Amino acid sequence: MPSEKPLPSGPKSDVWSLGIILFELSVGRKLFQSLDISERLKFLLTLDCVDDTIIVLAEEHGCLDIIKDLPANVIDLLKKCLTFHPSKRPTADELMQDKVFSEVSPLYTPFTKPASLFSSSLRCADLTLPEDISQLCKDVNSDYLAERSIEEVYYLWCLAGGDLEKELVNKEIIRSKPPICTLPNFLFEDGESFGQGRDRSSLLDDTTVTLSLCQLRNRLKDVGGEAFYPLLEDDQSNLPHSNSNNELSAAATLPLIIRERDTEYQLNRIILFDRLLKAYPYKKNQIWKEARVDIPPLMRGLTWAALLGVEGAIHAKYDAIDKDTPIPTDRQIEVDIPRCHQYDELLSSPEGHAKFRRVLKAWVVSHPDLVYWQGLDSLCAPFLYLNFNNEALAYACMSAFIPKYLYNFFLKDNSHVIQEYLTVFSQMIAFHDPELSNHLNEIGFIPDLYAIPWFLTMFTHVFPLHKIFHLWDTLLLGNSSFPFCIGVAILQQLRDRLLANGFNECILLFSDLPEIDIERCVRESINLFCWTPKSATYRQHAQPPKPTSDSSGVRSSTPFFSTECPDPPKTDLSRESIPLNDLKSEVSPRISAEDLIDLCELTVTGHFKTPTKKTKSSKPKLLVVDIRNSEDFIRGHISGSINIPFSAAFTADGELTQGPFTSVLQSFKGKVIVIVGQVAKHTAEFAAHLVKMKYPRICILDGGINKIKPTGLLTVPSPQI
Repeated sequence: MPSEKPLPSGPKSDVWSLGIILFELSVGRKLFQSLDISERLKFLLTLDCVDDTIIVLAEEHGCLDIIKDLPANVIDLLKKCLTFHPSKRPTADELMQDKVFSEVSPLYTPFTKPASLFSSSLRCADLTLPEDISQLCKDVNSDYLAERSIEEVYYLWCLAGGDLEKELVNKEIIRSKPPICTLPNFLFEDGESFGQGRDRSSLLDDTTVTLSLCQLRNRLKDVGGEAFYPLLEDDQSNLPHSNSNNELSAAATLPLIIRERDTEYQLNRIILFDRLLKAYPYKKNQIWKEARVDIPPLMRGLTWAALLGVEGAIHAKYDAIDKDTPIPTDRQIEVDIPRCHQYDELLSSPEGHAKFRRVLKAWVVSHPDLVYWQGLDSLCAPFLYLNFNNEALAYACMSAFIPKYLYNFFLKDNSHVIQEYLTVFSQMIAFHDPELSNHLNEIGFIPDLYAIPWFLTMFTHVFPLHKIFHLWDTLLLGNSSFPFCIGVAILQQLRDRLLANGFNECILLFSDLPEIDIERCVRESINLFCWTPKSATYRQHAQPPKPTSDSSGVRSSTPFFSTECPDPPKTDLSRESIPLNDLKSEVSPRISAEDLIDLCELTVTGHFKTPTKKTKSSKPKLLVVDIRNSEDFIRGHISGSINIPFSAAFTADGELTQGPFTSVLQSFKGKVIVIVGQVAKHTAEFAAHLVKMKYPRICILDGGINKIKPTGLLTVPSPQI
């Protein structure tokens, strides 16, 4: 803003200081020694009116003769540095182009920023190979560890038992001070204090401490050279053949928390991911495949970016966004940041706050159709933590994550989006755990009371960062309906307590969420996802499917659980949009005719993806219950379906009427049961009855039997003779 004071210092001030130092060196005396501070300021201000600053300075200090003897190019450089107006003064970069440096500059190789993973320049642009390729392989006993980056080596050093703080205490760089020594000598009434010594930890100490790698080398002595150069085209790429190969195979089956602390295992994973990421997006499918096993913590930031499909010149895009001009949202951002994951040292630091501010502001400015909602700061936290020194990547990941999982959640009026989301979530609870669903509905404990912060922040508001990392490692492999399964998995962990309590106790339970086992939560949500038909979580306000961008197969990555974007094109058999009130009136989710045909394997190609359980047995995966009257049923029905007419299905007490097919229905309890009928109201009521009777995995066929009629898949039983 123009009313703001000019900054007291900056790069242009440094150029002025350089000019003063060069002038003093040239004339051999210090400037302004005889003048007191006020005289000095007066003199400097007069320089605004003069034509030649150098001559005036020389006259004032009586060294005009020396100045006249200086080479012309030096005088020229001094004039540039001592330009009075900062706007006209050159930058350091422009000064470097001066002729004075023409002889010196060829001696120094110019600094070029290395091409990063997401940059528009080629990473191999400066690659030069020696004339004789065999020179590369000359040193057989080379130190492979020395070829890894300093971040990797330090990370492994810490895993192998290295403790930087302990090393610094031993070298007496960190010294503890008795608390009494930190008290001030004087304290005035207004709180002003004097006499504290500067704390040594706030001063620069350029002592260099060499950390020993003996412990790490000792730990890695059995790891063969092949581990440092895994072959990516080989099927066995994820576990190199070395002496410790058997141990690695064993390590892969251990709990994640132990694998993340295992030095050899992490070395192998880091090197593998490093190579795969350098080949991104060519190796995108393999990154997905390896991320299913686990993601090494050191590579998590870049891996997430790859899973989110971040690409292009992200730095240029981020730099082009105006993050300085004040906007109305600034006040809210300032209030939210000091409350967001502040137990973490990085995010609670002043630098962390500044980065938070810039990334959030960049998002708000670059998404004019969306608004800042509380919770956006929590969403930003994992990305900022993982890419602390790469704000552009943190911003790019956040910008890719929000449309995928929270499409239109940050509209000014998002009530219709959130209401639809919570209604689908209620149906998911009824689908997977009818007993819990019945209880929560009876006591009036609806998702609106507890689940909005879950989904609006994708659980970052309710879990600490270390749990979010493990949860999102899996979330990013699923599609936008995966969060429903995480929500149901959390409720199932608290199931016993929820079933035993009333409304008030449940509210208290969720106001301070108990400890959740995140490993178990991830495991169960994957299982729930595999049991959920794709179209059961259909949402009108989900992100529209992207068109297939190319036919090379790079885009059509098949992630962990479901066919990822691009979504299949909409056909006549897909789910139809229905009004929100109708959706709210139905307890059970609807599934599309497409899914039903897939699951019943009515066509030759049954391609419903359930990677965790591919049963080859001929047992049907689901039961179709046709609730039309028996005459309609006989005229044509879905192959393998059973007929329980709606009119006589339930007794006055709400129990199932005993009939020829009741036992079949009971034998299918626990499997997916699809209710098919002609009147939508009847199918919804029939499904609601079954949910009341604690039947899990009940769903309704969207559009009823009329959707199936045109396909020609209905069978007519042969007449009984």
